[in-house]
Amino acid sequence: MVSFGVVFFFSATGITLNHQDKFLGQQQVKQIKGQVAPKLVSGKEVAKLEVVELLRNTNGIHGAVSDFRIDDDRCSVSFKGPGYAADAFIDRKTGSYELTETRMGFIAIINDLHKGRDSGKAWAWVIDLSAVFLVLVSISGILILCYLYKRRFTGFAVGVAGIVITYLAYVIWVP
Repeated sequence: MVSFGVVFFFSATGITLNHQDKFLGQQQVKQIKGQVAPKLVSGKEVAKLEVVELLRNTNGIHGAVSDFRIDDDRCSVSFKGPGYAADAFIDRKTGSYELTETRMGFIAIINDLHKGRDSGKAWAWVIDLSAVFLVLVSISGILILCYLYKRRFTGFAVGVAGIVITYLAYVIWVP
């Protein structure tokens, strides 16, 4: 029962990932214009932390910074999270910026969590621990089957058949 939530989550999101065209909702895209103090982005040293925090606090941006690029005439900052992206382009001379925030909805969030995309190291640990739980559940099923003398042969035969069917599906249908 410890693994129930994990099995349910990864099973349900496996279905939503396979049929994204049926489950994904409408993206919400918001365009925002604003201003940062030109001194933060002009000169040799760009105040990256201040710029990121200003964008977060002013516009409600979340997600981890995935890229902060500094070119001669502009800076770009990208934020990523499960089912979320925000990209800001800042003019280094004037400090004016254009920000595009994209929210992809609940199904996109859980699909990204399933894949571990843009979800951080802590969530990667959750995925790894979930995989360990699922391996333990599988092994415990095999061990229990070993003690059920009357059902042992049938159980192992069905298990082998499942492996063979999965392999054949791969060989036949996967290009």
